[in-house]
Amino acid sequence: MKQICINTANTDMLAQDPKKAAKENILMQITNASQMVKLENDPHAAFALIIDGKTLTYILEDDMKHQFLNLAVDCASVICCRVSPKQKALVTRLVKQGTGKTTLAIGDGANDVGMIQEADIGVGISGVEGMQAVMASDFSIAQFRFLERLLVVHGHWCYKRIAQMVSNTSRICYFFYKNIAFGLTLFYFEAFAGFSGQSVYDDWYMLLFNVLLTSLPVISLGVFEQDVSSEICLQFPALYQQGQKNLFFDWYRIFGWMGNGLYSSLVIFFLTIIIFYDQAFRVGGQTADMAAVGTAMFTSIIWAVNCQIALTMSHFTWIQHLFIWGSIAMWYVFLLLYGMLSPKYSGNAFRILIEALAPSPIFWSATLLVTLACNLPYLAHISFQRCLHPMDHHVIQEIKYYKKDVEDRHMWTRERSKARQRTKIGFTARVDAKIRHLRGKLTKKHSTPTSPS
Repeated sequence: MKQICINTANTDMLAQDPKKAAKENILMQITNASQMVKLENDPHAAFALIIDGKTLTYILEDDMKHQFLNLAVDCASVICCRVSPKQKALVTRLVKQGTGKTTLAIGDGANDVGMIQEADIGVGISGVEGMQAVMASDFSIAQFRFLERLLVVHGHWCYKRIAQMVSNTSRICYFFYKNIAFGLTLFYFEAFAGFSGQSVYDDWYMLLFNVLLTSLPVISLGVFEQDVSSEICLQFPALYQQGQKNLFFDWYRIFGWMGNGLYSSLVIFFLTIIIFYDQAFRVGGQTADMAAVGTAMFTSIIWAVNCQIALTMSHFTWIQHLFIWGSIAMWYVFLLLYGMLSPKYSGNAFRILIEALAPSPIFWSATLLVTLACNLPYLAHISFQRCLHPMDHHVIQEIKYYKKDVEDRHMWTRERSKARQRTKIGFTARVDAKIRHLRGKLTKKHSTPTSPS
């Protein structure tokens, strides 16, 4: 690795303005270093920028800090030595604001507190330096070597869980799907009933939908989901780049979930109405009333959304099985107990499961048919993606499932070597930094009032 040292050792302190001379000398060093990096012919060459605290005093001023940042993002490593706690925080702020990237700061002492608080994510190391850094940080580790597992393993898992669960408006991506699938059926029925204001579902059904019947599988996905094991994450650090590239959480996927919810709502409502509309439902040949149709439709929703989240999961534990299938079983238990109450409390749902739904084959057939129709498009999508456009974790999952890592060690070694190839993260940070610098100049130019001539 080639070293680039920027200092004030050769500055003419006997000049008329020593500060101006020092800044000109430092600016010349930065310009020469930037030219050297750009003219480097070796594509695999790496540079390390070394700078001391005295030089940072000049560099962190407004007229020089952007030139320093452009050089810093071109280098593979930047070492700032003998710097004050304030300078650590200022360098962190410069990188965070200048590049627009998510920054992480790690430290073990009180002099690192400002840097940890300035960064987007702070990691404190508990040790002989005290607990000040730990108390100011977001995460705490005992030794610096644990940072690898924190980022590569838990960072990858956390991004996958958040991408499947949380959006930038603090809503849940899966909640978009299930609430659209549930809410639009109410709208369809209002249109079907001439906007009479009558609901097809009992009030208790709507109350328990998000609170009890579909919330636990979401929690299990957000806590226990793992696309690959921790050992694989350590062997394939390139999986961590999926979060940096934001492959799993973008507007395409958000609109995809919303479209899936729209499709499911159409299938659930119209297929249920078509099945129950003119068919004999009871033993005496009577057709189903609104309470039976609404309960059957709600049952199909519970099955569809819980089976959907089961298809989304890559890693199952007994807790997830309990939450998913237990939520479906809980619906039938509630329907049984609610129907046993007096008609004063249960209303039209009085003994609806025992006397109306359970003895009817149409009810069970409609539930099965609607559930399959709602989940077939998603199943086809993931099958198409895995067969024709597999992602890194898809390939690794199949290798481990078919035990190819044991049978063909050469292929396993080749796949691992791909995970350690060079990335273009420095290039993207450099481009983003220049764009933000130009935008800042334009904003400052337009905001500066012009003096009258």
